[in-house]
Amino acid sequence: MTGNRMAAAIDKSLANEVRRELDWEPMVGAASIGVDVNGGAVTLNGYVRSYSERRAAVRAAERVYGVQAVADEIDVRLSLFDSHDDSSISQAIQGRFKWSVVIPESVKAEVRDGYVTLRGEVDWYGQRREAERVVRDVKGVKGVVNEIVVKPAVKIEEVEEEVTSALRRNAELDARAISVTTDDVTVHLYGHVRSFHEREAAELAAAAAPGVVTVDNQITISP
Repeated sequence: MTGNRMAAAIDKSLANEVRRELDWEPMVGAASIGVDVNGGAVTLNGYVRSYSERRAAVRAAERVYGVQAVADEIDVRLSLFDSHDDSSISQAIQGRFKWSVVIPESVKAEVRDGYVTLRGEVDWYGQRREAERVVRDVKGVKGVVNEIVVKPAVKIEEVEEEVTSALRRNAELDARAISVTTDDVTVHLYGHVRSFHEREAAELAAAAAPGVVTVDNQITISP
């Protein structure tokens, strides 16, 4: 078998595994989603009934062993039951923010044609991620743009040590294969892991450390 034919066979097998994972994921209607694979890079297309379902489809693909990257080209086509005007969506989001013990009052949501833009300032990166997570599950939301700014109270020289400790505590990771550096606003992750899932776990662990503003994830995947 030639190199090109072997690569095509590997991509075909990976595409089948991604489809199986989509079928397995209860939040996803896999029948309406197409899967293309080229060199380990997966492209998802087609349509789903909510933004939350779209995110679930992407995360399902990322879980599959051998996936190097995922391009999301899925459309959100809301059903009549799930369609709501911008005012109703905005009120629902404000209600969720109000009852959250994590998201500060400084975070605001602007809704236009079902697309939500988040703005404001928070103390840590985890608050920024939580605000986006809360919005994703609101009925009528088609997409989210997160423009929340992180302004930590922790000194930047303390951040690198905090992130390194967080990675060492994570049971999903071999912290010895990951290195951490910091600059004025960003934590940089380097090294290699065995799967996309581990790569994301490292980013989540780093993002949760006090004082982290953004995470530049340069970790490579070596199955």
